[in-house]
Amino acid sequence: MVATTEKDGATWYRCDECGMLFDVEQDAKAHEENCDTDSPSYLQ
Repeated sequence: MVATTEKDGATWYRCDECGMLFDVEQDAKAHEENCDTDSPSYLQ
């Protein structure tokens, strides 16, 4: 489930699995469907 948060006067969408922030809700939902918290790709 994607959570919304306010940061720097803007609404951001956070992946509940790994905590990544997105400025577009659809991007956050698409990421969350494929999120693998065991090995997040952004840490590679």
